Amino acid sequence: MKGWVWEIRERESDCCLHSDCTCARTTGTSKYKCGQKIQYFLKHEHRLKLSVTKIYEILSEKYVIRPDWQKNKVRGPIPKASMPREVVQMDSIDFGALYAFTGVDIFTREADILIAPELTARFGREFLYQSMGRRFNGHVQLIQTDGGPEFKAEFLEDVSFFCDRHRTARPYRKNEQSYIESFNRTVRKECLGWQKYRREQIGYCQGLVEEFLKRYHYHRPHLYLLVPVVRAQVQSECKHISLNMSPPLSK
Repeated sequence: MKGWVWEIRERESDCCLHSDCTCARTTGTSKYKCGQKIQYFLKHEHRLKLSVTKIYEILSEKYVIRPDWQKNKVRGPIPKASMPREVVQMDSIDFGALYAFTGVDIFTREADILIAPELTARFGREFLYQSMGRRFNGHVQLIQTDGGPEFKAEFLEDVSFFCDRHRTARPYRKNEQSYIESFNRTVRKECLGWQKYRREQIGYCQGLVEEFLKRYHYHRPHLYLLVPVVRAQVQSECKHISLNMSPPLSK
């Protein structure tokens, strides 16, 4: 009996081990959950009737049964900021053969951009060093990113140098990255647009974003009064940070 249960589990490889996960396979008009699916094949192939509870008991002797609710990490409430350098959100924008790495302090709205030829963690780390060195005073309490590959590997190796905590935003939650997503829309509307760029245009695009950042920080109405005052406060409270930060050379 146990051998039949295990054999069906191995044969039906799309049958996962989340106790309340719905399998992709359908029979007739009904979708079979993992235990119910095995129950179905036991009945029709071996004329054996077992309860779903018993099937999971047998599966647990050979497999680790993990409840579906455990698949996501507990990440806590969405971070809010009441002072400068408390929370920085980072993201990326696709421009065809080029990508823009973006970051914003959600309290002051100060921001930075790096144009890169690849959406990789190596350039994610390069942006980390650039933005923290020239814009965010070298250290913040929390850096939040999405779960994209550009914010893993090399980026994760070094992110702890610049923040007390790194948080990965929950996917498909519209308010998780609202500040950086709003800034990304501004970059498209006021700077690079919605067109695709070629790899050889990287210098041209970086020049455009540098001019945009000057206008964004010093001339846009919503930042005209706020940023100079906040920046003076930040500079008086923070230790001197070298603006020549650069990531270690890639191997």
